[in-house]
Amino acid sequence: MCAAAVSAAPVGRRVTRQLSRAAAAALEFSKSQVLPLLANEGVGAPPSKSRRKEKRVSIAYETSGKEAGGEADAKKPKWEPKNWPEQLANIREMRKGRDAPVDQMGAEKCFDSRAPPELPHPRQMGVQPLFGSLQRRRARPRSKPSVPLSNSVDTHVHRISNRLKWVRKETRSPEQTRVALEDWLPRDLWSEINWLLVGFGQQTCLPVSPRCGECLNRALCPASKRR
Repeated sequence: MCAAAVSAAPVGRRVTRQLSRAAAAALEFSKSQVLPLLANEGVGAPPSKSRRKEKRVSIAYETSGKEAGGEADAKKPKWEPKNWPEQLANIREMRKGRDAPVDQMGAEKCFDSRAPPELPHPRQMGVQPLFGSLQRRRARPRSKPSVPLSNSVDTHVHRISNRLKWVRKETRSPEQTRVALEDWLPRDLWSEINWLLVGFGQQTCLPVSPRCGECLNRALCPASKRR
């Protein structure tokens, strides 16, 4: 058994050397022949510069419905009548004389302008002095300007607002006109607009047979073009 083992040892070493040589030859063959072929086919080749660039993926963040609606409302232009500043300026020009019935017959004309602002006991005053005293107290300067809570609309304002197209769609009552005007009319004009349009409606823009030929808005008023 010892002799057989001794004789088998050189054989094993020879086989190992032959296998090592074959593996080395195969490796050398792959380096010289196989790898160039694979490189020509693009397999295993290093990525080009264009491929090295990372793809950028844009991420759209979801917004809540309230935020999206708020942005849409902010971008949405507010409706307002066409040429309304010019029309208002013309009405102011026509009303600068303050000679309409509303200017002469209004309740603010029925007081005693000589009444003192201090209020004595009401029983010691007549109606006109009492009302005059109240009016003079109201005329005193205040620390904060009063802003009307609502726009006053009567039949004259209702009629003229529809004729001038100061409402988005035709209204059927003064209350509907008030809501439509407050939707776009600047708040600081609310107290003035009633006085202007009432006198304008009494003198020029009459309910029947309006005097369009005398109106400064005859070229801007949609109703004037149909008459």
